[in-house]
Amino acid sequence: MAHTGKRERFGTGVRIPPAEPGGRYGLLLLILIGTYLLAAFTDAKLATEVQVLLFAFVLLVALRSSPMPRPWPWVIGAVTVIGTAVTFWTSLNGSRDGKAAEDLWKALLLLLAAIMVVRRVLLKRTVTIQSIYGALSAYIILGLMFASVFAAADHLTTTDFFANNEPANTQTFQYFSFTTLTTLGYGDFTAGASGGRSIAVMEALTGQVFLATLVARLVAAYRTPDGPGQPGRPGGSGSEDGDLAVDPDGEDERRE
Repeated sequence: MAHTGKRERFGTGVRIPPAEPGGRYGLLLLILIGTYLLAAFTDAKLATEVQVLLFAFVLLVALRSSPMPRPWPWVIGAVTVIGTAVTFWTSLNGSRDGKAAEDLWKALLLLLAAIMVVRRVLLKRTVTIQSIYGALSAYIILGLMFASVFAAADHLTTTDFFANNEPANTQTFQYFSFTTLTTLGYGDFTAGASGGRSIAVMEALTGQVFLATLVARLVAAYRTPDGPGQPGRPGGSGSEDGDLAVDPDGEDERRE
């Protein structure tokens, strides 16, 4: 039998596509959750300094899970490492401009990571548990990204970001970002200036569109893999993504 580029389950006429490279996001999701909790339960200054390194690592993990033609992975990885080192060094002087540059760099890193994750999830032929992990990772990345944008806006302006003189630090920016992204709207933290309010509205719209389109579509299309005794059903076992392709001619391919 000629090589067709696909594996065949013997005696069933079912051909299994080769496993898709990349697209494994369980580790990325755990890193993002740990990054958020680190900022929530540690000193604000320490969390700010460490976050830029963690966000660079998040981008590198997303880059690893999203195959790209060479030399782009090496170029993006090198720029990420060099840019992170520079912004981390400039932020140590404590100036507002240095802090603003660091926050903008963190937002850029997270934006690129979100684009890579969403692009890879949409390109997958089937919806698997890794697709769900990727969508959740992208959702958390968006919340962290907008938190960095809010922090940069606070450093670039002379007025308080929050109304009623509420404290502005890493913890409160992340809290405000995720309550805005999920449209909870507790009301204990609100943007005081029109610029911050405009960014908050954009984040709320982004969160609603993301949940109503990508996440809802993936969850609706997800099917748990069947057991090995049901090879002909969609989502059956035999490949990394549980994707089975039946011979379109309806005839078994047998060994010569």
